[in-house]
Amino acid sequence: MVQDDRKKNMLDINFIRENTEKVKKGIENKGYDASLVEKVLELDQKRRELIQKVDTLRAEGNKAAADRNNEKGKQIKEELQKIDPDLEKIKSEFETVLMQIPNIPGDDSPVGKDESENKVLRKVGEVKKFDFEPLDHFTLGQNLGIIDFESGSKVTGSQFYYLLNEGALLEIALIQYAMNLLAKEGFTPVITPDLAKSRFYLGTGYAPKGNEAQTYTIDDEDLGLIATAEVTLAGKHADEIFTEDQLPIKYIGYSHCFRKEAGAYGKYSKGLYRVHQFTKAEMFIYCMPEESNKLHEYLLSLEEKIYQELGIPYQVLEMCTGDLGAMAARKFDIEAWMPGRKEYGEVTSTSNCTDYQARNLNIKVKGKDKTEYIHMLNGTAIASSRAIIAILENFQQKNGSVKIPEALQKYTGFSEIKLKK
Repeated sequence: MVQDDRKKNMLDINFIRENTEKVKKGIENKGYDASLVEKVLELDQKRRELIQKVDTLRAEGNKAAADRNNEKGKQIKEELQKIDPDLEKIKSEFETVLMQIPNIPGDDSPVGKDESENKVLRKVGEVKKFDFEPLDHFTLGQNLGIIDFESGSKVTGSQFYYLLNEGALLEIALIQYAMNLLAKEGFTPVITPDLAKSRFYLGTGYAPKGNEAQTYTIDDEDLGLIATAEVTLAGKHADEIFTEDQLPIKYIGYSHCFRKEAGAYGKYSKGLYRVHQFTKAEMFIYCMPEESNKLHEYLLSLEEKIYQELGIPYQVLEMCTGDLGAMAARKFDIEAWMPGRKEYGEVTSTSNCTDYQARNLNIKVKGKDKTEYIHMLNGTAIASSRAIIAILENFQQKNGSVKIPEALQKYTGFSEIKLKK
């Protein structure tokens, strides 16, 4: 069932009015300016006053028409023509400010200013002690003839690459493994478009401009290359109303992912850790609001299952408020042990965006007593580039070869990547 109401109210203005101090505190904890709340409430008040004035004038105009009072009707029409531009201006300003207010953190999210205050929940798996100096994946990939950054840079530009030979087969195996595992869990396998209209990449939080720019946009088209299948899976049901018995809906989506990674290089810019294109299998769930916390933990458990089955040591982090991003109310990351950098590195993330994205994309559920916005969750099953880092570095051998995790061998068709003679 499709409806036409397409307002972009990402945080409910009624909620802001009724919980002003909570919203202020929540967005402050995310590192946003709390004055945005006062500003949006001020614009909301002006907007409502003008709407009330317009409604009153229209009622008077209808009465004048019924009384055949043409002079009165003309006066009212002229007054409305003067007010309409002001109302449109206030509405535009109101929506612009409202869109800048992020989702507020969940009560369980630890308060902190940035990633340095994220909370390590647990470490799983034993970090391997090598009897030789382990190489990083960049060196391993070159030695094995499976990763070619030089050709990627020549043909496309910096931070693009070719996967060759067993490297190409390893990526396909990773995606196939994840898709099959999640299909058995009741997730519907989907191959999504790699492009989306601005409504959907903006509505899911991927900005095309500024310091956090991630989206490559297409000239003269309302299209951008997606940063994740989250965008296309969220957009699939825009402007729809579900019934309770249809939920939860679970997808495992395959796509290529494109990210500018503007200003995000740092010391790990070399190699596959931060690249402009990679392949990903993304989990996505639409659910009833009261089920989202439980399903969020479920997505995390599936991410852990994948890395346990791959035999890669990892740690689970809960993001503090300052590292949640605009959309998420709660977020967990898995960081795999990466011997080449002698520390953990992010390989998956799972977020509960509550009803924040659903408001922008206008997705609701009709219950017994009310119709409300749905809750939407996402989680990485496999991001191929970072999974390949973890496999190459953790399963490298003294002779320069790399073993393949047992869980992948039926998909790769080989158990080891050997040095070429």
